[in-house]
Amino acid sequence: MTNQQQDPPQFFMTAANTCGYLPNKVERKVFTHLVGMRAGALNDLLTQAGFRRSQTIAYRPACDQCSACVSVRVPVDDFHPSRNMKRVREANSDLVGLTIPNKATSEQYSLFRSYLGDRHSDGGMIDMSVLDFSLMIEDSHVDTTLIEYRRRGPDTFINGRGTGPLIATALTDILSDGLSMVYSFFDPEVSDRSLGTFMILDHIERTKKLGLPYLYLGYWIDGSRKMDYKARFTPQERLGLNGWVRVE
Repeated sequence: MTNQQQDPPQFFMTAANTCGYLPNKVERKVFTHLVGMRAGALNDLLTQAGFRRSQTIAYRPACDQCSACVSVRVPVDDFHPSRNMKRVREANSDLVGLTIPNKATSEQYSLFRSYLGDRHSDGGMIDMSVLDFSLMIEDSHVDTTLIEYRRRGPDTFINGRGTGPLIATALTDILSDGLSMVYSFFDPEVSDRSLGTFMILDHIERTKKLGLPYLYLGYWIDGSRKMDYKARFTPQERLGLNGWVRVE
């Protein structure tokens, strides 16, 4: 049997839209489809090249006269948490994250709506319906999982499951060289826990346990308050014109 040559992916450009992160900026994106049997391998390559996944689409900013969006990844074996991060980890030691299939539930959607209403009420996702949410979670042709965080219970040490209401959720892709945090959300009424930071710290440990080198955090944007937190996870690597550059 002869091997059939596969066609290279086709790339497309979106129309110009108002930037959601920097004022007085317009954004455009280049994208391609992640479908079929080779979607996982293509997602690996594109993530390493600075793309992000949304459902069955891999995209990367392609803005005129702006290159503020910078892909960031953490080399997990070299990462050492700051004293504040250690406090965050300790404050959330009563939580346990359970890995489950990427299937949407009404409990997740309710938490998602609360999170958006409190943190991103002016964002483009605020109008997402339950169907839109289900597609965000389930529409994937790559190795994708969900991690649900709940409080530890009396049987957690036996079954690995938490108990009580859902506190936080992370949608995560498993790549050949690491984990990629696609999207995460949490209960805004427990903001004192710094759950966003905690989930990243937890994913760093999960990446280590899998024996993989990197945790991909998506885009860091210098000057965007929404993205400032990513710069705290050092050392990290940022993707530039000459490839991935380490930042201490």
